Amino acid sequence: MADLTQLLRAQALTEGFEAVGICAPDAAPETAGRLAAYLEKGYHGQMAWMAERTAWRGNAAALWPEAKSIIMLAQNYGPDEDPLRLLDMPDRGSISVYARNRDYHTPVKKRLKRLGRWLIAQEPCDIKVFVDTAPVMEKPLAQAAGLGWQGKHTNVVSRKLGSWFFLGAIFTTLDLDKDAPEPDHCGNCTNCLDICPTNAFPAPYQLDPRRCISYLTIEHKGPVDLELRSKLGNRIYGCDDCLAVCPWNKFAQVASDAAYWARIELRCPKLEHLAALDDASFREVFQGSPIKRIGRDRFTRNVLYAIGNSKDTTLIPTAERLMSDPDMTISDAAGWARAQLVKA
Repeated sequence: MADLTQLLRAQALTEGFEAVGICAPDAAPETAGRLAAYLEKGYHGQMAWMAERTAWRGNAAALWPEAKSIIMLAQNYGPDEDPLRLLDMPDRGSISVYARNRDYHTPVKKRLKRLGRWLIAQEPCDIKVFVDTAPVMEKPLAQAAGLGWQGKHTNVVSRKLGSWFFLGAIFTTLDLDKDAPEPDHCGNCTNCLDICPTNAFPAPYQLDPRRCISYLTIEHKGPVDLELRSKLGNRIYGCDDCLAVCPWNKFAQVASDAAYWARIELRCPKLEHLAALDDASFREVFQGSPIKRIGRDRFTRNVLYAIGNSKDTTLIPTAERLMSDPDMTISDAAGWARAQLVKA
């Protein structure tokens, strides 16, 4: 299998992946215990799916017992500018780098399937491919496969790619050569913990999503707690702060795949324009985007919180117009936004 493993690594790069590593399905035995502790603390918030199928989620070997190897792959989506610069433009909305163009699931899965078909052609086997679509804990598996390590912000960091990459997995019945796990290289650095606007890290290597801006703007339904609204700033979909300040990004490169280049209209969109979107126009603007998943109402709620934080009194009429929106969360956010602007 040594020769096949080397050929596989070369083919993965040919398919457009930037890094590949291989581990055994049982290579991250600590996962089950960490997941149990996470759920016991209620950190999953409204993400009820995390408490489902925990036997599989906590043990990749149980998900498909026939699998002998897991091929972990990294796809770079590095930005061409510092995403934190948008935080100084309060009349604009800040969208997480990964969501400024197409939904990454589609291009990553296509590459995984092509690589999987290539592998089967070399050596008959069975495979299953996953891109954040099954109870698979990709991050600990990525560390076990040597792609990087889970930093103090709990995301995977690579010495070659920095923080900006997606993960995909191919489970296979082939017993391929395995890689050594990547050790932790965070050292004494606490940049990612220190920059978090909402103090979402109870301790290094622990994240409480209920305070995380990515969770609040994407997964959380209904009104956001009053205490946290002002801390959202102009972040309207996700947050890149803890990723952007990682020193290992000195090795990061701009994404080579145009599917991950920011659409011009999503680089620094005006809050006023985004607030004007009705359901039909929202769907049109975000067709094929991961943002479409949260729907117009939740997105508009986020935009209104950003308007309230903008201190731009010219946006008062925009907030007032949405105070009569039939969605109660939107009308509540609009009322809050107006009150903040009146005080500005």
